[in-house]
Amino acid sequence: MKCKGYIYKKHALERMISRNISFEEVEKAINEGEIIKDYPDDKPFKSCLILAIVNKKPLHIVVSQDNEGNCFVISTYEPDKEIWDKDFKTNKK
Repeated sequence: MKCKGYIYKKHALERMISRNISFEEVEKAINEGEIIKDYPDDKPFKSCLILAIVNKKPLHIVVSQDNEGNCFVISTYEPDKEIWDKDFKTNKK
């Protein structure tokens, strides 16, 4: 996904601070990662879950994009090995 700019939602910023995830890691994940799930019914814009390995750690980023190409970072986290398969693409549930 290519972004014109990044807008970080409060939830994402809180999670980034608590999980020690940098802006650079998030932006690299969005630009280089793989979309592993789409959420077409999200409002005001559809969103997706992106997986990327950044600095040797897996990251999940939930992001949406407006019509002008701005990316809204909604949440970010390191996927839990208890919840996700080894590839971090498939939820075990």
